[in-house]
Amino acid sequence: MKRTSNSSLRTLGTTLLVVLLLSSMSGCFGKASGSSAGSAAGGQDGPTFTVAAAGDILIHPQLTEQAMLDAKRHHVKGPYFGDIMAGVEPVISKADLAICHLEPVLGTTNGPWSSYPNFLVPPQIATTIKDIGYDTCSTNSNHSLDGGYAGVKRTLDTLDKVGLKHTGSARTKKEHDTPNIIDVKGVKVAQISFAFGYNAHEVPKDKPWLVNKTSLKAIKAAEKRARAAGAEVVILSIHWGREDWPNPSKSQLELGRQIATQTGINLVIGHHAHVVQPMEKVHGTWIAYGLGNQVARHDVPIGLTEEGVIGWFTFTKHHGKWDVKAQYVPTFVDLPPTQDVKGQNPDPGVTAAEDGTSGQGTLVQPVRDHRLVDIARSLRADKTQHTLTEQQRARYRLAFERTRGTLLNRGAAKDGLTPLLDLPD
Repeated sequence: MKRTSNSSLRTLGTTLLVVLLLSSMSGCFGKASGSSAGSAAGGQDGPTFTVAAAGDILIHPQLTEQAMLDAKRHHVKGPYFGDIMAGVEPVISKADLAICHLEPVLGTTNGPWSSYPNFLVPPQIATTIKDIGYDTCSTNSNHSLDGGYAGVKRTLDTLDKVGLKHTGSARTKKEHDTPNIIDVKGVKVAQISFAFGYNAHEVPKDKPWLVNKTSLKAIKAAEKRARAAGAEVVILSIHWGREDWPNPSKSQLELGRQIATQTGINLVIGHHAHVVQPMEKVHGTWIAYGLGNQVARHDVPIGLTEEGVIGWFTFTKHHGKWDVKAQYVPTFVDLPPTQDVKGQNPDPGVTAAEDGTSGQGTLVQPVRDHRLVDIARSLRADKTQHTLTEQQRARYRLAFERTRGTLLNRGAAKDGLTPLLDLPD
């Protein structure tokens, strides 16, 4: 062991004194403490905050049926979506700003509801989105006009009622022209939202402000309005790309590079593909091309559509500029098996001992319900609780590793993209 010299001790003491003095001075001048502001010791010269952004929320009939079943279990009026989405509440609620992408039109409390090609879904989903920790949602997708102006108005009225901010569609020109700005730990953060088109529906000529159709010119104008309103950070939610395709399309790559080089937008988060697409840092700007599905239940699941990812972004201001660190949380939607034979009894489950996990003989149930899962958190909990079947463990690990590979396949590893929580050993 090396002996510390007197001069080294004096230097250490002086350094500690300087740090203590700076800490006390920051309190005198009213700067935020802890994670809300940087410290001299940490090399930061400004505030820091976290953003969680997730994929498509698309409520298919099977999810509504599940929510009705869950409501009966809780003895509440359905549909109740809380149990379906509870698995991501710990990570979503932890973020300083949580951004959702609400793809369908919200209907009335008692229905009727409908699915593809014109979605009209239970408005109760909005309450769950708020309850698990989301702050704001993009409401601009290829299904935004499925219910016309009335559908847009009803959707936004519902989000207002539960306390969720929103952007991408509007009830009036004034609302369209007013940026969605959220105060995040003292930092004004704007969210803007665009979509490539609206299926068979056209934007009404007398209401061109109803939704934001994608063009570089329109994106630049929206950012300019946000900056003029005081936004220090601008986040773009964009509905683009090719469905069920894990690679970004040529148009995504081209527009992404134009946004990164010709605007000051700080982060781009993409939707629509229903499968995870890569993340990439382009000219200093992180682009998440596609976050997959947050929760959905397609009529013909393809494996990839059950996998999603929550992007986790840490913003820190260094020397007057925002630095963004990107991480990710792979997710998975458990789907109960369809019944092949009418009246067939479901799998009764196996014991943990039969499953090879322990000798305690605890009953491990097969998947019976639609549930959104934070993969790493679920596998870590299973180490002590033994609640998963061997099939679930294998499927979760496959989803996590496939998501990791997809996210990194445009070189994001070199820019530091890592999981927020990795798989257990």
